[in-house]
Amino acid sequence: MISGDPVLTAKGLTKTFRSGERTLEVLRGIDLSVAPGESVSITGESGSGKSTLLHLLAGLDQPDAGEVSWAGAADTVAARRGRFLGMVFQSFYLMPELTALENVTMAARMIGPVSGAERERAAALLARVGLADRTDHVPAQLSGGERQRVAVARALMNRPQVLLADEPTGNLDERTGDAVVELLLSLCGETDTALVLVTHNPSHAAKTTRRVALHAGQLQPVT
Repeated sequence: MISGDPVLTAKGLTKTFRSGERTLEVLRGIDLSVAPGESVSITGESGSGKSTLLHLLAGLDQPDAGEVSWAGAADTVAARRGRFLGMVFQSFYLMPELTALENVTMAARMIGPVSGAERERAAALLARVGLADRTDHVPAQLSGGERQRVAVARALMNRPQVLLADEPTGNLDERTGDAVVELLLSLCGETDTALVLVTHNPSHAAKTTRRVALHAGQLQPVT
């Protein structure tokens, strides 16, 4: 049983967009609380607002109403994001001119100088995701699954309390995608990192400790 004060909380999130003369209410009073070490999947139809919700949880966008708090604090600003959150996207967003090791240490570089200890941690993370022999390879020399593994290692580089994953298997074949989801769950479990997984794949969602679905702008539990 996962317990403890929430590391991520959303209360009453509302988000609307303008489309010509129409106003589209994508999110309507979303409430969500995630405990340390918990894995939560968010499913829903294409265009239902899953990525919009994840961007609000990450502080990359602001809600029209409601509040997001990280570990009880409402100052979800960029200065805290690098230490508090890790993020994995459908597109890998690796720097093409950097090696796998350099891409992973880039996360640490965003919040300060990179030490020898941090380079050792990056190498250890790459080994943990099965890429010990790929540290000096640039993204063009890696398969899609290997690139996403680099992205996972990068997301965990700063020891985040929460990892947000937005369709992380969307550009991968089924077998590789399954392996990436298993890796995410395993690594987050080892480090007590909370995981919020946006996915269209019901089998991936079924592997998380809690499942919710976004429908008509609101979250509903999946049983």
